[in-house]
Amino acid sequence: MSACPSALTAAPPTTNAPLLRAAWVVTAVFILSSAATPLYGHWQQQLGFGAGTLATIFTCYILGLLATLLVAGQLSDHFGRKALLLPGLGLAMGAAVLFQLAESVAVLMLARLLTGVAVGIIVSAGMANVVDQAADSHKRQASLLASVAMVLGAGTGPLLAGVLAQYSAHPVAIVFNLELALLALALWVVLAQPRQPRATSALKLRLPRVPRDSVGHVLRGIAFFGPGITCTSFVLSLGPGLFSAFAHVSSPLIAGGTAFAMFMVGVGVQFAVQRLAVKRIFLLSGLATVLSMATLWLAVHQVSIPCLIVAALLAGAGQGLGQLGGLSLIALHVPANRRAEANGVFNMGGYVPAGALPVVAGHLIDLHGMAVGVSVLAGLIAALALAALLSLGRTDRPR
Repeated sequence: MSACPSALTAAPPTTNAPLLRAAWVVTAVFILSSAATPLYGHWQQQLGFGAGTLATIFTCYILGLLATLLVAGQLSDHFGRKALLLPGLGLAMGAAVLFQLAESVAVLMLARLLTGVAVGIIVSAGMANVVDQAADSHKRQASLLASVAMVLGAGTGPLLAGVLAQYSAHPVAIVFNLELALLALALWVVLAQPRQPRATSALKLRLPRVPRDSVGHVLRGIAFFGPGITCTSFVLSLGPGLFSAFAHVSSPLIAGGTAFAMFMVGVGVQFAVQRLAVKRIFLLSGLATVLSMATLWLAVHQVSIPCLIVAALLAGAGQGLGQLGGLSLIALHVPANRRAEANGVFNMGGYVPAGALPVVAGHLIDLHGMAVGVSVLAGLIAALALAALLSLGRTDRPR
């Protein structure tokens, strides 16, 4: 298969500094993506909306993310990473300003929509940009760094916001002014990158796809990343409320700390398994996801805080491992000039169930109670992970 001429295939830098700078861009935007989580209680009190409206606000983020993933990878592979990252960071900064100014649900919805668009650009162009900085012999290490950068940002955002919301009278202004400073640093990093020449062929937008001989690798990654990230979304949405109900304590610090611990496990396990074959990484991911859902079910039925904590930690491990395995396969088997598009397909496969299923669970809980809602969705996520594990058993050798 012929590749379009592009500077994306130029010799990568030999030092770690470009890799770390590119990873920082990913982290900064993912801090924004999750910083609002502990602050929704504040906005609910200020604006007077309920759980149904909160689900709609969350849906705006998913819609912005998925719509962007349809085109961001193709645009990045055609025009270059920098051409996409600059407007992506601009939209992220606009979202941070809107969060500060939000005095209505409509403004919050717009802020979340812009955040979803910015994250869609980052998971396509930003994560491909990290891998582009590495030599061919270090693509797996670059995939690890890109994955860790994403998870680190997703965990840091709610912890930072939770601490500030717990101890500050004006947490929204402080959180998002700080995020503006972090995004400004990321913008400086991208501005310092050389601009890549656009591909010589004409751009024809279409539904995102990957090269035919790489489809199996991307689907294998989605099979594990999808249940893993759905698992963390489920635990993230339910965990703080369950903890408050079990312990009879309500605190934004609990919400932020739960998310941080979960995602930090996701970071740690990726470093721990980085030298394992991808097949074994997927095996661990599937097992962690199944065990997380089993433990969450047990936590609800036994009203157990320790089980709830274990479920959150296992969820972080399941997502982190599935994400690392999927990104590693893309780095190893997808050409550089199609890598951002493949990242987009990979993330769409994960975020569709991660966005839809927790909302379904919320409605089930409203209609039939916590035990029924948790049991149905935990069983579904565990079944998806088990199906992925069974398909893994039919492959020949670890890759």
